[in-house]
Amino acid sequence: MAEGLAVVAEGLRKRYGDHNALDGFDLTVAEGTVCGLLGPNGAGKTTAVRILATLLQFDGGRAQVAGMDVATKAKEVKRRIGLVGQHAAVDEILSGKQNLEMFGRLFHLSPAHARRRADELLEHFGLTDAATRPAKTYSGGMRRRLDIAASMILAPRVLFLDEPTTGLDPRSRSEVWQAARDMVATGTSVLLTTQYLDEADQLADRISVINHGSVIAEGTPDQLKTTLGGDRVDVVVHSDTELARAAELIGKIAGATVAIDHDTRQVSVPVTDRVTALIDVAQTLKTAEIDIEDIELRRPTLDEVFLSLTATKQAAA
Repeated sequence: MAEGLAVVAEGLRKRYGDHNALDGFDLTVAEGTVCGLLGPNGAGKTTAVRILATLLQFDGGRAQVAGMDVATKAKEVKRRIGLVGQHAAVDEILSGKQNLEMFGRLFHLSPAHARRRADELLEHFGLTDAATRPAKTYSGGMRRRLDIAASMILAPRVLFLDEPTTGLDPRSRSEVWQAARDMVATGTSVLLTTQYLDEADQLADRISVINHGSVIAEGTPDQLKTTLGGDRVDVVVHSDTELARAAELIGKIAGATVAIDHDTRQVSVPVTDRVTALIDVAQTLKTAEIDIEDIELRRPTLDEVFLSLTATKQAAA
């Protein structure tokens, strides 16, 4: 495996009957980073995670995790990874501390070591005050943090988070995001699968977009956003009678072709020097006494990138 890489997958294939769950899947995750694996339902995200976590055999290709071959050194891989699935694995009757002690014993820690490790993790994940309460009394975010803490019993080098915030409210999702950041800060590498574009944008250093079992695009969030073009200035004028004149002025300022939406009275234009363009447009329209209701500088969102990429892939298929 290449130095500095926590996860490497090359040409992975997995077939269920006539369906290719993975079809030449390639992925790299650098050490000490978060890699986001984005894709629609059925794209192959969970299949890829299960293979990399040694829970599922694959039909072709190769994979290494934490420097170990997934196929030939599964036991060594398991000692170096943690896995948080889509559903919490904690026992709701037991307290938070009892849950962590139980997982410690399952990982063959001595009773004393399991207790010490449980206390460390409860403190690290902000659960000390709730340590003796039954897990069933925890909020959704607290349960997921406890679930993540359980996966960290052996301080894994690589952690797989498979859609960890599905069904959580915004506050609980934010708690899980912070837990992921804290783990990376301690040196753990994270592979995060998610359908939430804002989640990937918040957490991932790099993103791979998977569709129909293969990666169709990868890069940093900003790099993926630039595939749809750069920044844009959007202006909504007060009256549709001013739309044409506003579009003409904005086009001259930007030196580019504008897009006009008559229904919303919006003019949109691509720009390069984003801040200067925004100031120039605002000042020019004010000087021309064109009333505006809204002006915004924006770049393509990951949602737009994702929809564009998957639509292109489907059309090609």
